Amino acid sequence: MITLILVIIAISVLILVHEWGHFYSARKLGVKVEEFGFGFPPKLFSRMHSGVRYSVNLFPFGGFVKIFGEHGEGEGKSESFISRPIWQRFIILVAGVGMNLVLAWVFFSIGSGFGLPEISDEKGVPVSIVGISPASPAEHAGLHFGDKLLEMRAQAVSLRIETEEDVSSFIEAYRGEPITILARRGESVQEFSVTPRITPPEGEGPLGVAMARLILQKTPWYLAPLEGARILGRTVWLTVQGLATLVWQLIFEMGKGVAVSGPVGIFFFAQDSRALGVSYFFQFLGLLSVNLAVLNFLPIPALDGGRIFFLLIEKCKGRRLNPHFENVVHTIGFVLLLLLMVLVTYKDIVKIL
Repeated sequence: MITLILVIIAISVLILVHEWGHFYSARKLGVKVEEFGFGFPPKLFSRMHSGVRYSVNLFPFGGFVKIFGEHGEGEGKSESFISRPIWQRFIILVAGVGMNLVLAWVFFSIGSGFGLPEISDEKGVPVSIVGISPASPAEHAGLHFGDKLLEMRAQAVSLRIETEEDVSSFIEAYRGEPITILARRGESVQEFSVTPRITPPEGEGPLGVAMARLILQKTPWYLAPLEGARILGRTVWLTVQGLATLVWQLIFEMGKGVAVSGPVGIFFFAQDSRALGVSYFFQFLGLLSVNLAVLNFLPIPALDGGRIFFLLIEKCKGRRLNPHFENVVHTIGFVLLLLLMVLVTYKDIVKIL
């Protein structure tokens, strides 16, 4: 329950910061903001302040900003979004993405101060699971990212785990036979029954895990912002690469190997990250914020990137597109995104069951 509350708060903060970017840039450029909503309708109560209606809504999941003229109304009026030059509209649209990147930098900087995981060869450092292949024996057994492997048993043989090689050699000796793994998760030690595959898929081992011995390497607080900026740049680049790979798989490989997660998957990722400590959780939040920024910048209708794409078309054509046509395209895009979210959520639930 605590993890669920933290996930709701975290995602709400990410969305609110994104919307605040639109809100702040619009106000600074003199564009009228009609409403800034906390949560989503139905509306519980609201009040006017400095010409803006601030509302609190029933569903506490993020928020929204309503800008006058964003759907084409008020053309010719100076305070309307649609009447502003393209460069001003671009700034307002891209401000949300920018704020998510700033927030990610803050999370990465805080995480750096608390300590970031690094691979170590030191003796006495437990072997941790740092990756699990989908549909692998490890996943079916219930092993999680971050579990610390302590001991492996098979028949009358028991092995205390000290290195990654201990795990590999034991699994090789008992391919196709049931073994028991003792692992520490948080403050508890749990047992997992698993049967290593005799012929695993290419690129995967019999168990389907990646392992490493991890330690937390802390960055001095006065250097944490620099380290946070470095992590931000690398994360943005890797996220873009990951999206490019996803698109390639969808188009040219018929979706083979595609792995995406919705709200349910995010909950379990957050639960694992929280169990690993505050540093991991802040890194997870930073990664979530970067993903929100990059996804919003894609040229997909209903997203900021889709609206920016229409601005580019307008710039190239030298005249505005029909607002009604643009609104219809964005509405269709929004409906398709909702359907995709439902599909991904269904896939996450089926995977759990």
